[in-house]
Amino acid sequence: MYDALVIGGGPAGLQAALTLGRMHRTAVLVDSGRYRNGTVEHAHNFVTHDGRAPAEIRRLAREDLAAYGTVELHDTTVHAVREEGDGFVAETDGGPIHARTLILATGLKDDLGSIPGLEEAWGREVAACPFCHGHELSGRVIGLAGTGPHVPMMTAMLAPIASRLVHFEDGEVTKIERTGDGVRVHRATGEPVEVAGLFVHPAFAQAAPFAEQLGLELLPSGCIRIDVLGQTSHPRVFAAGDLAHVEQLPMPMASVLGAAAAGLTAGASVVRTLALAESAQG
Repeated sequence: MYDALVIGGGPAGLQAALTLGRMHRTAVLVDSGRYRNGTVEHAHNFVTHDGRAPAEIRRLAREDLAAYGTVELHDTTVHAVREEGDGFVAETDGGPIHARTLILATGLKDDLGSIPGLEEAWGREVAACPFCHGHELSGRVIGLAGTGPHVPMMTAMLAPIASRLVHFEDGEVTKIERTGDGVRVHRATGEPVEVAGLFVHPAFAQAAPFAEQLGLELLPSGCIRIDVLGQTSHPRVFAAGDLAHVEQLPMPMASVLGAAAAGLTAGASVVRTLALAESAQG
């Protein structure tokens, strides 16, 4: 039985595994190869990695992990997780994995709706996070789609970046067309509008069913409730990355650096949890 099972091979899971490895804890990281930022060509706002491809960041992280003999990497898919005795069992394509503690780093999935062309441009000319995708549009026309409480905040955040900001109401956008230098936004009425990039506010949900399978408490956002140490409502289950956040925040932090920091916190919390249990046993 491993000390910890980490599910998810993005920055949160990789950092959690690194933290466990440095403390000589036996850990297995399972990576399905599916990522929320799978269409993103360059990661940004990550010190020393600004502009680096997410796949390259993952490759470098795996090289770091290879130096730690107590950490294993399994490129497979977890289908189900259940509590069993004093640990957990994960059913994978490669067989069951048993671990004393669990770190969920499986992320979220975005619901882009049915607007033609939106999925093809997602993570490239169309995005949700101005911290990750805003600067590259400096001095150009930027579009902002949607209606809701996020619009005033996004407008204020994008104003110093854009030469002009074009707002599209809910239902106004009928098609997105990539042009090679931005996108052409087709509207229900009126002529199409050319913008360098378009920011949207998609709905999202858990990318994996494990929170439901384990009966973890969720927040109104749909994310897993954690405390500041990354602990969920189960004392031996931790979560890191955009799938979870503390109750005081209305939304998760969707950034590579934020996910990695959360992974470090969750990994360190597992080490403390295991150490406390072992010291109590004498």
